[in-house]
Amino acid sequence: MKAADLGVSLPAIPFRRDFNAPHGVCERMSPLIRRVIAPNENAFSFRGTGTYIIGQGKVAVIDPGPLIVSHLEALLDAVKGEEVTHIFITHTHNDHSPAAEPLKAITDASTYAFGPHGAGHAEDGVKAEEGGDMDFLEDVTIGDGDVLVGPGWTIEAIETPGHTSNHLCFSLHEEKALFPGDHVMGWSTTVIVPPDGNMANYMASLALLTERDDRVYYPTHGAPIENPQDFVRLLIEHRQARERQILACLERGLLRISDMVPVIYSEVDKRLHPAAALSVRAHLDWLVEKGAVVPQGNGYTLT
Repeated sequence: MKAADLGVSLPAIPFRRDFNAPHGVCERMSPLIRRVIAPNENAFSFRGTGTYIIGQGKVAVIDPGPLIVSHLEALLDAVKGEEVTHIFITHTHNDHSPAAEPLKAITDASTYAFGPHGAGHAEDGVKAEEGGDMDFLEDVTIGDGDVLVGPGWTIEAIETPGHTSNHLCFSLHEEKALFPGDHVMGWSTTVIVPPDGNMANYMASLALLTERDDRVYYPTHGAPIENPQDFVRLLIEHRQARERQILACLERGLLRISDMVPVIYSEVDKRLHPAAALSVRAHLDWLVEKGAVVPQGNGYTLT
């Protein structure tokens, strides 16, 4: 059985998989924005982590990235002669936040984030998770609506839990630009990893973005996204379609996640199936919460 046999079509999302920007090169994206991409290209981080530099002279850095010496050197070279005053972290995965510590040590800049890994998981506090940067601890805790100002730039934090419980997006007021971290990516949908990742929260956070008037997104992975509200609406439709596929699997007697993934993601690179299984689990958790599905043995069944 393949995904097409489930009778559920997915919307066509205009992902840019031809994106191939160079590693270690500081590129000018706009009057206030520069980008340096880390050489951590793989099946999950695409071409690598895009670290953004905001402003001129006294600058902010968004998502300094993984702890790779060549990337840190490229980043420091890009801001040579300038002062880094703020280091903003969208969330604490190992491809986003580990380089914050050495960058802070060298520049004496403060780090700004919504708590350590798992800080937004209200029930149990910090959660250990593969891929989580468990060593990160911010200097300044920020949350929804907090505004930080530098010479010629204004950054506002927007809480967008879902991919992780401590995920923030950052808005650059002067250019109506949004840095969505991994909440919205330019090349693929976002993996939601329970228990810290939460599908209900993720969908609510996507809906929140559709109400904003951002002009462009600069995701940490992939190319800039124009017409971002339409893009996000397609992401919402995509998740709704995935939910219908899961329900269709259950109707056909595919009751375990391990049975569903090869069908639902039959046209997706098998290297991504383990990550896809986590998102299916997140969808099922939400379906259980909504009362549409109940756990049964090693699988699930419709109510």
